[in-house]
Amino acid sequence: MKRIAVAFTGPSNSGKTTLIVKLSTHLQSLGFKVCIIKHDPHDKAIFDKEGKDSYKFSATGANVAVVSPTRTTIFKKETSPIADIAEIFGEFDYLLVEGLKTIPLPRIAIFRNELNENYFEMSDAIATDETIHSSQIPQKCEHLDLNNILQIVNWIDGNGKKLF
Repeated sequence: MKRIAVAFTGPSNSGKTTLIVKLSTHLQSLGFKVCIIKHDPHDKAIFDKEGKDSYKFSATGANVAVVSPTRTTIFKKETSPIADIAEIFGEFDYLLVEGLKTIPLPRIAIFRNELNENYFEMSDAIATDETIHSSQIPQKCEHLDLNNILQIVNWIDGNGKKLF
């Protein structure tokens, strides 16, 4: 297993989720195991429906795991470090992280239509489409084509963080 981790950042509606879906689909088609972590900074994600047993258990304040033949869902009442989540996932080839800009992972910033300089300092590469000219990209960041999945995979393979 490769156990390579990389993070993606960028403004809302820049294409982060779309790129991660494309990468995950491509990598899995090649036989790699992919895990994804999504940051929910405003605590908006809803994973269970009111009235269900797991919702009732979680509402007590307890940490809850729901185990079925095809999946395990964990509801924790505190945040988890990336290393702990990676351990829960077990063996994987690629760990793709959307957001979590404070964690120390190689990071690709995604932009369409306009750049946001606030992301430059935390980014190792910048992926854009044809709406942004490469001359606008800071020299410290490698410029990637947002629509070239192979180029982005090659960057991840060469720059991603190896997790042990």
